[in-house]
Amino acid sequence: MSFFPSAASTSTTATLGDVSKDVEVQQPPTDSISWMAFSPTADILAVSTWDNAVRAYEMGPAGVTQGKFMYTHEQPVLSVCWSRDGSKVFSGGADKIAKVYDVASGQSTQVAVHDEPIKAVRWVDQVNVLATGGWDKLIKYWDMRSSQPVATVTLTHKVYGMDVQYPLLVAATGDRQIAMINLTNPSTIHRSIPSPLKQQTRCITCFPSADGFALGSIEGRVAIHNVDEQNTTSNYSFRCHRKDGPTKSQDDVYSVNDIKFHPVQGTFSTAGSDGGFTFWDKDARSRLKSFEPTKSSISTTCFNASGTVFAYAVSYDWSKGYTGNVSGHPNKIMLHPIKEEEVRKRPPKK
Repeated sequence: MSFFPSAASTSTTATLGDVSKDVEVQQPPTDSISWMAFSPTADILAVSTWDNAVRAYEMGPAGVTQGKFMYTHEQPVLSVCWSRDGSKVFSGGADKIAKVYDVASGQSTQVAVHDEPIKAVRWVDQVNVLATGGWDKLIKYWDMRSSQPVATVTLTHKVYGMDVQYPLLVAATGDRQIAMINLTNPSTIHRSIPSPLKQQTRCITCFPSADGFALGSIEGRVAIHNVDEQNTTSNYSFRCHRKDGPTKSQDDVYSVNDIKFHPVQGTFSTAGSDGGFTFWDKDARSRLKSFEPTKSSISTTCFNASGTVFAYAVSYDWSKGYTGNVSGHPNKIMLHPIKEEEVRKRPPKK
């Protein structure tokens, strides 16, 4: 059941946000952008791409950016993340390996390997390990001092999405299963459920409170789900990233490509193949502000650590496969300066 207003019943003038002050990052990647992550300690944006590279851009006054560093893989890079102290960047991709880049020395080294491409990498600061999720149906945990994983979890299918908010790790697999792992016991699946959504999973993100997750699918739908089996009243789903057709059954439906939580407010964003992004209040079950900056797909997004900037990548998202990757498709990174009222939580109803 959907608890948010549908696109047809929402006032565009009331909720459509301003993108006129959004700033384009200079010298963008030359191919599709797969993932982005801001440093936890500085306004430096790490970007993984299909041109086999990880780039970092430093944001200066008025959103002016400059290249900070770059390193490469042998194949497309599918995921990137930072260490908590901002000293290292981790990446994984189609070459089946994960690398760590030391910002101070400028050196990158291999730290993990799978038998198939690595879809997601997440640094777990509390236990000093790198979690990697692969298309070989495995999650592996890596201590930087060892060439072998310290633990491994076998899943039912390829990892399509993975996220960590200690002690919760969630992994969405290609057979529409969701595995929940308590990282105090990392080699055991705490609970596994079928996806609350009927279609293929596109993205999954933990709540900042680590007691649940938000899930997006290719059918323009998001699910909000709690880990606690008893807390079912807080579970719900809603439609988004759709455009009205002549009838409801003829609506244009777009993939939800990314979901991210605001680091201060706890509200969240969705971005999709329709070229739009929206900020939502999970607890009030309400839409805060929608933006329509582009006709092209938005492949990935992220907030900076202070929650004052929202980065979004206008890039092919591969939702239409190889044939959809036509020449002339844009590859650019935009920085949206956030107004507090765009992301502020609604007051609780009395």
